[in-house]
Parts: sequence; C-alpha cells; structure tokens
Amino acid sequence: MSVPHSLDGFDVMGAVERMLGQPLLWWQAVGLFVEHYADWEQSWRGTIGDDAEERKRVHAIRSAAANVGAGRLAETAGALEDLLLGRLAGGQSVVPEDLRQRLGNDFRESWQAAATAWKENRLGPGGSA
Repeated sequence: MSVPHSLDGFDVMGAVERMLGQPLLWWQAVGLFVEHYADWEQSWRGTIGDDAEERKRVHAIRSAAANVGAGRLAETAGALEDLLLGRLAGGQSVVPEDLRQRLGNDFRESWQAAATAWKENRLGPGGSA
C-alpha cells in the first residue's frame, strides 16, 4: 500500500517512519483523524473562555496532528497549548485572536487534505470503488 508523496501541510514520510515504516498504520491513523476530528473545530470553539477545557481540545488535536504528520497544525496547536498552560499556571498572558484564527485555518486545511487523501485511498485511483 502506497502513501501520497506529497500532501499539503504533512510530512507523510516522517509519519510513516515513526509508524515502523508501515504505510497501512499511517492510513489507519489518517482514517481515525478524519473520522474522529470532523467536528473538532466546533467543539474547540465552544470551549474558548474555559482555559482547562480548551487546553484539552487543543492538546488532542496537537497529538493527533503530530501522529499523522500534520506538522503545521501540530505546531500551531502547540503554541496555543503552551499559552493556555501558562494561564492555567497563574500567568496573565493574553491569547492572541490571530493564533486561534491560524489554528482554525490550519485545522481546516489539514483535515480537508487528510479527508481527500483518505477518500481517494478508499476508492482507489480515479475515485471509483
């Protein structure tokens, strides 16, 4: 089973290497990412204002993104998670709205790229089963 040589926002080969060089494991992780995180953005936005709950949602997407090789998404989520952790520890840092905007954009781009690749993989070349 092959993997895409290029997927916008992803280091596919690095992720496959971390999965013992097994493309099937990567595809399984992508399927879980697509299925389990389809409504992530809406759920995350509902937690804004509750630093502890928001941190949990952001940590989940950071981990999932890192697992499938969506580096840009993992990095942005990590930056927000770090700010939220600081706030939970008593810091008074303000979370810049542009960071949340960037996280939303990175999530949508990564999720869509993963969903498209997943659909094409399941349907085979040319998009037909």
